[in-house]
Amino acid sequence: MSACFGPKMKMDPDLHRERKPDWIKVRLPNNPVFWDTKSLIKDLNLVTVCEEAQCPNRWECWGQGTATFMIAGEKCTRACGFCAVKTAKPDALEEDEPMRVAEATKRMNLRHIVITAVARDDLKDGGAEHFQRTIEAVRAVNPEIIIEVLVPDFNDRDWALEMVMEARPHIFNHNLETVERLTPLVRSRAKYDRSLIVLRKAKEMVQGHVATKSGIMLGLGEREEEIFTAMDDLLEHGVTVLTLGQYLRPTPRHLPVVDYIKPEVFDRYKEVALAKGFRHVASGPLVRSSYHAADFRPELDIIEAVNSDLGKREQIELTPSQVGLPDLKVGVIRATPSEPKS
Repeated sequence: MSACFGPKMKMDPDLHRERKPDWIKVRLPNNPVFWDTKSLIKDLNLVTVCEEAQCPNRWECWGQGTATFMIAGEKCTRACGFCAVKTAKPDALEEDEPMRVAEATKRMNLRHIVITAVARDDLKDGGAEHFQRTIEAVRAVNPEIIIEVLVPDFNDRDWALEMVMEARPHIFNHNLETVERLTPLVRSRAKYDRSLIVLRKAKEMVQGHVATKSGIMLGLGEREEEIFTAMDDLLEHGVTVLTLGQYLRPTPRHLPVVDYIKPEVFDRYKEVALAKGFRHVASGPLVRSSYHAADFRPELDIIEAVNSDLGKREQIELTPSQVGLPDLKVGVIRATPSEPKS
């Protein structure tokens, strides 16, 4: 394995099984909406994490008229051992990208959007201002939309994180990705404690008026007690929404799959997480950070923020039952691989 993926490790090729278990299934497109979504994304010259990260759910999501858009380009400055997104010197930011994303939410009639991005360590602010401009552009076009961001760690620069939070996203997502012991191997440049701190700070910066969310990939060699410790750490830092999914190896150059976790084990982990205190949990082999994002419906965490946004324009007050309805469409703006960049 290339040294760019972090600490050197001796890989046992036998750990990676080319034959996946029966419960890992990819649904192929059989809906004309899939092609409409693909056409719209191409027309607006947008990048999606769905394709860049080789998400196993892209056929299903696009067939439902949803997509995960990736801002700030498709080249990442980090080389995480799990991530399918290419590592290279990024291109300059596109000034009109925020408006193109906003236009997509309008054409797709989205009520919940997820905005994510590659890590841009080449930029002083890590791409924070670009996030801010995109959030503001989306809200200007669609003031009733629920806005979720899936962000890198911005190297724990408070002033950069504040730029994102000043735009008032309703849901703030930053993935822990793995347990503490495996972080140096799995995540390029990222640090376990730093990710927890970023999640806590984001909530504090808006006096708690945001739902915080994080995700962990399983099958990389983590131990069960380490998973439960990571859950506890996230709860201690104010995280209320958790996603647990199976790591799938993008290419032979990436980290091997140590184990395929059975669906019933994912179900048990969900029950454990809920019992520990998470408000919303998605746990399953094909679960990803933005998969069925609106299903989490963290209304009680964000209702005040939503009413604040709308009240200034229309004096409309929503009730929790009106936020995150089951039929809401979800859009996501790019970032992760098997999951997102750290």
